[in-house]
Amino acid sequence: MKINNPEIEKYLIPLKIKELNSIQQASLEQYKPEKDMMLLAPTGTGKTLAFLLPALNQLQSESEAVQILILVPSRELALQLEQVFKTMSTGFKVNCCYGGHSFKTETNNLLHPPAILIGTPGRIADHLNRKSFETKQIRTVVLDEFDKSLELGFEEDMQSIIRRIPHLKSRILTSATEMKNIPDFVGFSDPVVINHLSQHPAPDIELVNIPTDSASKLETLFQLICNIGAQPMLVFCNHREAVDRISDLLFERSIIHEVFHGGMDQEERERALLKFRNGSHYVLITTDLAARGLDIPQIRHIIHYQLPVGEDAFIHRNGRTARMKTSGTAYLVTTENNEIPAYISHDLRVMSLSIDAGVPEAPEWETLFISAGKKDKINKVDIVGLFLKTGGLQKDDLGLIEVKDQYAYAAVKRNQVKAILPKVNNQKVKRQKLRIQVAR
Repeated sequence: MKINNPEIEKYLIPLKIKELNSIQQASLEQYKPEKDMMLLAPTGTGKTLAFLLPALNQLQSESEAVQILILVPSRELALQLEQVFKTMSTGFKVNCCYGGHSFKTETNNLLHPPAILIGTPGRIADHLNRKSFETKQIRTVVLDEFDKSLELGFEEDMQSIIRRIPHLKSRILTSATEMKNIPDFVGFSDPVVINHLSQHPAPDIELVNIPTDSASKLETLFQLICNIGAQPMLVFCNHREAVDRISDLLFERSIIHEVFHGGMDQEERERALLKFRNGSHYVLITTDLAARGLDIPQIRHIIHYQLPVGEDAFIHRNGRTARMKTSGTAYLVTTENNEIPAYISHDLRVMSLSIDAGVPEAPEWETLFISAGKKDKINKVDIVGLFLKTGGLQKDDLGLIEVKDQYAYAAVKRNQVKAILPKVNNQKVKRQKLRIQVAR
């Protein structure tokens, strides 16, 4: 839908969004500052802007305290929301708090409170216990991916947080699944419900069965990856041990890949996702942690190495593909010990694998680590200048650049890395000597 509000339009230009979708338009039209609202829509349908845009209208520029609190179930989602808000260039400060991040850094940031504070329930509760910020001017709380937060056991933290906000006027709850029973602690009162779960057509996903025996399951997965070839794919497992077991095999077979699960520290997880986004690897082996709420590109291939117990998890995994009117394929690697779950009601196409498919070609890109970031006043323009002028790269040889607080990453054509590293490593930019190396 066309954007008729110049104030809203100026926020969307940096995001390169020209039209609002139906849920975003509905939320803008129906939201009232002192009303509760529930947004129900599948993953990937624009719920972030559907709550950010109405909430933005409530911010007071003269306030020097937190006005909106957004609670999310994962660190990755917190960082993603922060990046979206910063890209909108609203002029309001935003900060992000999550486990695994420097508590001291967060506390220092909160000395000059942001208008919008985003965080995971455990870390926000911890800051409240230590009185890192005041809640008296918070009027709106957003419970993003609320169903996932409940699933992960954050109910007690969320209850504690909401109880400590004395002047709360509006609660915005988002979910990718139907929420029939909202816990009392949320305090919902006659909410505006915008339910688009049934309005979005079923995604165009083909389900394919890859039958094998238990002893050959890992080998079958390897062959499947080779058959798919050099295309982005997610391999889902139920347990971290399976993720690591698959990674060991792919490492032995020289398939460039990354892993992603809750046992990794935050920097490792960020790096794995970043390298997936910028094309430095095609294969991401993960638990359900990557099933939703992450900033990763369109993926056509989902592999269920282990089938989830529940239908919701299966839906969310498959929701990483066939988004925005595209199609995708979900492969189920099954053995004699696996029965197809009852929630998969239709017949599956059985696929036989070619044993002649070779190991996929190495990705076009490789990621370089740069030892300075925003806190050192290093920005993307500085990195582009260093790599093109000093390193001698052509513009097309430089890919996605992401600058963090203390460091940065840049994607460079794999065939150029060996030549560029001696030229740019230990060079000075803004009086900073930059250590640059291949990101591992």
